[in-house]
Amino acid sequence: MTMWLAEGAPKGFNLFIPPWSEVIIALVAVGLIAIVVVKYAVPRYFQVLDERAEVIEGGIARARDAESEIARVRQGLDAEKEAARIEAARLREEAKTEAQAIVAAAKAKAADDARRTAEAAQRQIESERKAAEVSLRADVGSLATELAERIVGEALKDTALAGRVVDRFLAELDERAPSGKSA
Repeated sequence: MTMWLAEGAPKGFNLFIPPWSEVIIALVAVGLIAIVVVKYAVPRYFQVLDERAEVIEGGIARARDAESEIARVRQGLDAEKEAARIEAARLREEAKTEAQAIVAAAKAKAADDARRTAEAAQRQIESERKAAEVSLRADVGSLATELAERIVGEALKDTALAGRVVDRFLAELDERAPSGKSA
């Protein structure tokens, strides 16, 4: 077993401790690597971290801006919705008022038409009544004249006299008729 160990090699606990020259070379190498890392890698690393932080902060700021814009737009939409609701209520009221006016005008026109129709019917009835009265007077006059001729036995030749007799007879009939009615 001792063959493997070279002469002058450390023995025991010193086996794990390197020689000072190797420690110094390792420290110099680690120092050089640390200097390169600190000079080039660490600033680049912090630059990337700063850029990412700026991107994240910019995203957060844009999100806040978007949220405030959404809130502003939502308020505008709510205001427009309320204005539209008020306008719709106003239009409904106007339509209701206009419908009432149209109905009132139609009722007034219908009442006026009914009044005019009733007046026209009344005039027509009155004219027909007068025509019937004239016709009836003429018929009654001729019948009265004929009756008088038969009773007296001679013809009444004088038409003016016959007309006066008929008029007197009709006047007497009018006086005998019940009040409120004419013959």
